[in-house]
Amino acid sequence: MGDADREIGAVWSHRCGWEDFLVPVSAAGGRRGLGLDGDWASRWTVTWRSGRSQQCCTVQDLVREPLLRSDPIRRFSWKREQGHRPGLTFMVSTGRHHGAESTEEARVLMALDFAANATGVVSQPFRLRFDAARQRVHTPDFLVEAPGATWLLDVRPEPLIENKDLESFAAAAEMALACGWHYRIAAGWRENAWAALDAFSSQRRRLSDPLGLRPGLLAAARQRQATFGELAAASGCEPVARAQLLHLLWHRKIGVDLSRPLADSSPVACSDSGNLR
Repeated sequence: MGDADREIGAVWSHRCGWEDFLVPVSAAGGRRGLGLDGDWASRWTVTWRSGRSQQCCTVQDLVREPLLRSDPIRRFSWKREQGHRPGLTFMVSTGRHHGAESTEEARVLMALDFAANATGVVSQPFRLRFDAARQRVHTPDFLVEAPGATWLLDVRPEPLIENKDLESFAAAAEMALACGWHYRIAAGWRENAWAALDAFSSQRRRLSDPLGLRPGLLAAARQRQATFGELAAASGCEPVARAQLLHLLWHRKIGVDLSRPLADSSPVACSDSGNLR
């Protein structure tokens, strides 16, 4: 890809993982308060909902249960003057709408849709009952199945994370480790990355190409180190080309450096992948 690809600190959108959008936050500070002595996995329990019924098992037995076919353990609520904004977010990768209890959760779903190629998502998938100074309960925000990995996620802006939250997140992390899952806390976004993803998402759905611009844009990006603005201007139909470029960016056929603001001056790199998914 040339000099741009070798730039230190560059995060190329067509090759990054969804977690590269996040500022890392650790739950290790909450681990010391957990009751992890002895056979803790046989004491901690998980409860999930399937239709109108609830089922329960120990963490030790959890790996054998089909949680991704479960329903949210709790209902979304709407009321006047609430501080968060719940809703439904459509994901291209799953072809479905998924519940989000806040705008931050909706952003996480979009990042997963872009870079994780998720095949299954459950919002508020289960209730974890764990041992600490007293027995406590925690409901993670998402359980996500993607090729080669299962992710358990909690979403909370870093300024709002309290000590009791860290303890809950640490418990979720221990449970995920026992089940062979990956665990992440979505507490903040890498500078510039979310704004770029929001722009890409405007053209995430199916997009026709009646002017046949897409092959030429891909060829131009492959042949020379051009910027977003240069590719659009050279197409012969700049407004339409901009929409096509955003579509190609969402589908990771081309990429830009997410460590910098998306602009006409953004260098564009071409992916080696084949047809649009």
